[in-house]
Amino acid sequence: MTRVFWGLLVGFIPVSVFSQPSFPKNYPVGYFRNPLNIPISLAANFGELRTDHYHMGLDIRTLGNLPVYAAGEGYIARVSVQPFGFGQAIYINHPNGYTTVYGHLNAFFPALANYIKKQQYAKQTWQIALDLPPDLFVVKKGQLIAYSGNTGGSQGPHLHFEIRRTADEINLNPMLFGLPISDNTAPAIQRLAIYDGSKSVYEQSPQLLSVKKIGASYSVMKDTIVLNTPRAGFAITAFDTQSGSTNPNGIYQADLYDGNQWVIGFQMDAISYDNARGINAHIDYKTKTRGGPWLQQLFRLPGYTNSIYRSFKGNGNIDLSDGLVHALRIEVKDAYGNAAGLNFKVLYKENNQSIRQMSGKVFYPLMLDVFEQHDCAFYLGEKSLYDSVHINYSKSPSFPKDISAVHSIGTDFIPINEPMLVRIRLIRDLPIVKKDKVLMQRFLKSTKEVSKVEWQGGWASARFRQFGNFQLILDEVAPVISAIGFTEGGNLKKANRIVILVKDDHEIIKHFRALLDGHWIRFTNDKQKSFIYTFDEHCAAGSHELSITAEDEAGNVATRIFHFTR
Repeated sequence: MTRVFWGLLVGFIPVSVFSQPSFPKNYPVGYFRNPLNIPISLAANFGELRTDHYHMGLDIRTLGNLPVYAAGEGYIARVSVQPFGFGQAIYINHPNGYTTVYGHLNAFFPALANYIKKQQYAKQTWQIALDLPPDLFVVKKGQLIAYSGNTGGSQGPHLHFEIRRTADEINLNPMLFGLPISDNTAPAIQRLAIYDGSKSVYEQSPQLLSVKKIGASYSVMKDTIVLNTPRAGFAITAFDTQSGSTNPNGIYQADLYDGNQWVIGFQMDAISYDNARGINAHIDYKTKTRGGPWLQQLFRLPGYTNSIYRSFKGNGNIDLSDGLVHALRIEVKDAYGNAAGLNFKVLYKENNQSIRQMSGKVFYPLMLDVFEQHDCAFYLGEKSLYDSVHINYSKSPSFPKDISAVHSIGTDFIPINEPMLVRIRLIRDLPIVKKDKVLMQRFLKSTKEVSKVEWQGGWASARFRQFGNFQLILDEVAPVISAIGFTEGGNLKKANRIVILVKDDHEIIKHFRALLDGHWIRFTNDKQKSFIYTFDEHCAAGSHELSITAEDEAGNVATRIFHFTR
């Protein structure tokens, strides 16, 4: 049975005796239609937890390439084509002040596809973002606009669908707009985590407790949980499902109560892409990074600005210093009001345990700070950290061919929001021409990334969004260009495309350019796996020369010429 969540128009209808906050909304329920002509089956919902970001829309299963229709009347205001992200995407502005977004498309409708192709040739770039005038592509509700696919940062065929406020581009939860989504199932709660509210979240490991379901509610295995901290924070692992599906989607809302008093809660309702990385302050990042479960915190870290939390007072930690038993409840809801509750009791008893002394310099959120040595320095801005934490530094000896030492900064379980500036000095002089080929490399375990440095005096600088090991490296090796499926001078009369593969030591191709008989030709590069030109009117019958140029992050350039007959 499809349920329309009309209760959101006036606030939340209480499902318990607990006093709770009201978050009134006034969304146009029923205005938008299903963008597909099949029942909506969700592979992911709004606010679902992802690496480094909240999921900002609905992922609707397609199982292939299906027609995609405008969810409402309006005009196509923007289109984009990129190797990752949304791949091929359409943005429609509607007269009611909202924008719908359709991502991972396989193809645009013919008139739009032809327009984009002309713009790509005019600008000589396949990757493109175009803002379109209101009168160019006016669409009606239910009009065919594209075909679904798997382009960009997609792992399988589906349609990514978003609803945004046009004025400020804040993403809103599409499940609050009355789309025909069947959901009569309550969220499930899997575990409870307890934290010492007097310590940094990165300098402790939570107490994890399993929960059991009794009827419609959940409880822990202990009658009363005895804690050795007078201030406690709590987190949960929970998921939601859609009727008829076992796919674990994200939860919409969770609230913490102390007795009958609401303390803190969050909603996956309105999130900006500018704040999507805030998920790293919402989850227990340390536990997840170490291979543990997703834990959604019901306390707010001091550096999480523009957060998804609302609170009665404070940051959500419970004051247990009175030594009394506190009856706590966590209530979890989905966007349709289906609810599940976890009941448990906690008690503080003082325990004169030894305090662990942490090494390293303490850095604080909402403060600009710096660490400097004679050959390495790093700077953390006001928005870099979510919680206070000790950050360690060490240096490893260099090898004879190295141009800098290896500098170890922090650890991977401390997230960074605003990029950190790292500065390193060379250990030996380089000619100016070689200094232009210097990259800074960050590596940790099996991951590596490089960035072109900027020079200031004797310092090489670059910015990164993760801690790890940092070193300057010299890259003088150009990319390698090869053709797949044909040889020099080959006959391609029966072929329908040309595939070019470009490899580089550091896996970054900064620029790619292809000329056919001296004229720019459009090669696609979905997911940056290979460059593909599909034969069209720009390649007539006869003999041709194809020139491919590729440039890596360090500025090394490779060019290769191919000849073929078409």
